[in-house]
Amino acid sequence: MNSFTRAIFIAVVCCSFVPFTKEQYTPDWTSLDSRPLPAWYDESKIGIFIHWGVFSVPSISSEWMWWSWKGNDPSSEVVAFINKNYPPDWTYADFAAQFHAEFYNPNEWADIFAASGAKYIVFTSKHHEGFTMWPSKYSFNWNAMDVGPKRDLLGDLANAIRNRTNLVFGLYHSMFEWFHPLFLEDKQNGFKTQLFPDMKTLPELKEIVESYKPSVVFSDGDWDAPDTYWNSTGFLAWLYNESPVKDTVVVNDRWGTGMECHHGGYYTCGDRYNPGHLLTHKWENCFTIDKHSWGFLRTSNVDDYLTIQEILGQVIITVSTGGNVLINVGPTSYGKIAPIYEERLRQMGAWLKVNGEGIYSSIPWKYQNDTTNPHIWYTSSKDNQTVYASLLVWPNNTTEILLGAPVSSSNTTVTLLGSNVGPLNWRSASESGGIIIDVSNIEAYSLASDWAWIFKLQNITPKQINK
Repeated sequence: MNSFTRAIFIAVVCCSFVPFTKEQYTPDWTSLDSRPLPAWYDESKIGIFIHWGVFSVPSISSEWMWWSWKGNDPSSEVVAFINKNYPPDWTYADFAAQFHAEFYNPNEWADIFAASGAKYIVFTSKHHEGFTMWPSKYSFNWNAMDVGPKRDLLGDLANAIRNRTNLVFGLYHSMFEWFHPLFLEDKQNGFKTQLFPDMKTLPELKEIVESYKPSVVFSDGDWDAPDTYWNSTGFLAWLYNESPVKDTVVVNDRWGTGMECHHGGYYTCGDRYNPGHLLTHKWENCFTIDKHSWGFLRTSNVDDYLTIQEILGQVIITVSTGGNVLINVGPTSYGKIAPIYEERLRQMGAWLKVNGEGIYSSIPWKYQNDTTNPHIWYTSSKDNQTVYASLLVWPNNTTEILLGAPVSSSNTTVTLLGSNVGPLNWRSASESGGIIIDVSNIEAYSLASDWAWIFKLQNITPKQINK
């Protein structure tokens, strides 16, 4: 590509991100950060993350396997594994030819995700390895149509989700690629040149938005360079003003060095972020069911996966403190969601059928964690008429449960979601507040949930905080 052709290419692709009317968002953080977050996102609370790519073929170490093999500080274990099990001239690109996805059934995936009770999904369109899961015009011979599966993996899932479920469809996209020559050239130039974002990142982002219309754009792989290198504000101004998803799309906060927890739509502040206290800005806790990897690992044992109790603990605490959860599964290279992932998702869905009233569309209450019982976390209905107290651990050998934060009235009622016992007896704990719930009539066999339980409290007020 000569200099003139490249200049025309950049003008067409990049300058189309710039808004043209005063009423639109301008490409600066003050303007972009003023955009209200579309309401569907906060109301949804729960999403499913899917990490799938060429890294699913070796399925060792993590989705960072290529970097662990050929990066600046190679892992001796990964190097030894490759040397022992593959020919001397084996390259990472050779794994792509083995990425067959022969059992991939996007309808099956869609049904599993719908059964989980999640309200949106985020699919990895491209990870740091650079392999695109759609037939990108900007990733010649390194995409799922040209190599390996020989199909549009992304598009097939988008169609299945939209045709079979009510889930919102979203996409993850890595801004950088570990070993792409243009990125390495820009890095060598101290990011004073923008060959890679102009000719790869930005065209790809625009391509997936226009082709697949995701309502979530989860950016990643941004940390090496400032947002000005990536032209993040230019892209977001186009996304909010001109794109086909401008009214519904939400984005995260990974748009350049130092952007996390400061700019963007909702904040992630890092992987597995769960501060345990209320944040005033909408945030998301993205975490993995496999404790050690986002991609599928052949080496994982049963103890390497979160239990359903641990998953529900993350859900309850995160929602109580104002966040969403994005729960990750890693499919196999042959296109199946492993049974342990499916089991966890279906268990969560069964729990949400009983307890979703206290999760979906809820808002944080005045108290998040109870003042007395550390296993209780609160949410509230939007009209503040109902408070939900989620109990993570059912106490042994007791007929009473103490809540320290609520203040009762003569009209207070307490029920347990999913129970057929009816209103529960209760009494005030003290003159200053707190209630004691009588659970003596609740037998284990009458509980609709085996893992976490939500009490529905009506006509209560929060205990006053002593200053």
